Amino acid sequence: MILAGDIGGTHCRLALFRDAGGALEAVHEARYKSREFENFAAALEKFLAASKPGSLEKACFGIAGPVQDGRCQVTHLPWVVDVRDLRRTLKLETVALINDFAAQAAAVPFFNDADVAVVQAGEADPTGNIGILGAGTGLGQAILAPVGADSRYLLVESEGGHVDFPAQTPLEAELVQFLNKQYHRVCVEHVLSGAGLKSLYDFFQARHPEPPPEWLEAELKRGDPPEVISRVGLEQRFVPCEQALHQFVTTFGAVAGNLALQVVARGGIYIGGGIAPKILSLLQSDRFLEAFRDKHKFETWMRGIPVRVIVNDRCAVWGAAHYIHSDRFVRG
Repeated sequence: MILAGDIGGTHCRLALFRDAGGALEAVHEARYKSREFENFAAALEKFLAASKPGSLEKACFGIAGPVQDGRCQVTHLPWVVDVRDLRRTLKLETVALINDFAAQAAAVPFFNDADVAVVQAGEADPTGNIGILGAGTGLGQAILAPVGADSRYLLVESEGGHVDFPAQTPLEAELVQFLNKQYHRVCVEHVLSGAGLKSLYDFFQARHPEPPPEWLEAELKRGDPPEVISRVGLEQRFVPCEQALHQFVTTFGAVAGNLALQVVARGGIYIGGGIAPKILSLLQSDRFLEAFRDKHKFETWMRGIPVRVIVNDRCAVWGAAHYIHSDRFVRG
């Protein structure tokens, strides 16, 4: 039996898998709200008590933060997770801790058509690098680079969400000035994340001549602000919500295009995270693709890069299981 997990700033998903003739089959899954637990050990204890796994062979956990020497301070949680503690708790020798977007990347070679939605068809080079990025609680990135001719991949983790925000227009320069009041240094994650979507709304609301309607203020107070803003923006019910969502999509396209250039992603770009599937119609729009392709001399080249949105919200936990079960990954 294989234990796998996706440890995020908002949710923690855990699952048990068994080998069914060389393929993985999930036998028990659970998703918890991360902040309901003092630490990951408490969430793991609850899952193990409910699932009663019996004999475990291997375990792997994708975690939202940089992993160094088997240890991670979760970026958006006061949790520290250490692979040595996990080995003792689980009484297992084979335990891996990898970045959560490395876990998403490890799922990519096993995707079928139902796991993704096409944004740009492109033409994938099977020997080309693959870039993965996605917005949720934060902004994650990872890279898959084919190794040799035996379907193996070098899996490279990234903290690309923390690079400087690339303002390209007067409006975006004004946005940076606005965000500088809140952050010492404005990075991409301050725009491309759930909190970033709320910051974009605040920015456009400050420029809007009318105050927000009472019904919207009530929804923002009692609900999840990024979800409310994206829903109201899609429904075109309040202009600053629409503007925030449009800027979010434009920035998403530009940053996805930057990643494609940075890693020479002839194998494609995959967009994961919790936000993308909810705004899929806008990611499939000209707004996203124009920003993605707008790379001067490389515009024609960018049109050939396949772009897919990951619509399977379980891909990170499946990727963690594939990573520990398969011999197809070399970690960079």
